[in-house]
Amino acid sequence: MIVGKAQERVDGWFVRNAVRLRDAFRITVGLVWILDGSLKFAPGFVDAFTQNIASLGDGQPSWLQGWFTFWSNLVSSNPAAWVYTTGTFELTLGLGLVFGFLRKIAYGGGLLLSLFIWGVPEGFGGPYGPGSTDLGTGIVYAFVFVALMVLDATYGPSRFSLDWYFEKRWKNWSRVAEIRGFQAGPVGASTESAPAAGSG
Repeated sequence: MIVGKAQERVDGWFVRNAVRLRDAFRITVGLVWILDGSLKFAPGFVDAFTQNIASLGDGQPSWLQGWFTFWSNLVSSNPAAWVYTTGTFELTLGLGLVFGFLRKIAYGGGLLLSLFIWGVPEGFGGPYGPGSTDLGTGIVYAFVFVALMVLDATYGPSRFSLDWYFEKRWKNWSRVAEIRGFQAGPVGASTESAPAAGSG
């Protein structure tokens, strides 16, 4: 009985704080991307990246060799540009998540960037064989961005975002900021404290 009441209190806390937890999750993911992006500018990273790209196709199935050869040739012509461009995208994405700026675009861009990272430098998490134990991190980040989209669609606008303030000033800002922008209703509606009724 005591365990059941304690569990109800814990469950109730999560329900009462779901919106804040959603925002904390978004900000934490953003901080990870900022850290990841800043590491791209570390001394020696370009050289290590060049070696990694040169060995992309090692152990991969023959039907994927064309994919890895294409990217290896493309990136090896100017690896610094690829590294610094990717780092800049990651920093921009992280800042967008932390400050809640253009969240819908950030989530979509983050999903595509994660899939790109998974498919090229991570080699789809392969090669797969008897010793393979995971699929790589890029695919996991792609699912994180899908989860952020679902959370925003469920709980609506976020007070802890720049988008919130822009939406108060410019009504159409929600079209680029909110997953369900034109359906969300006025900023400050009850969507901030509880899921919208009938959302599915």
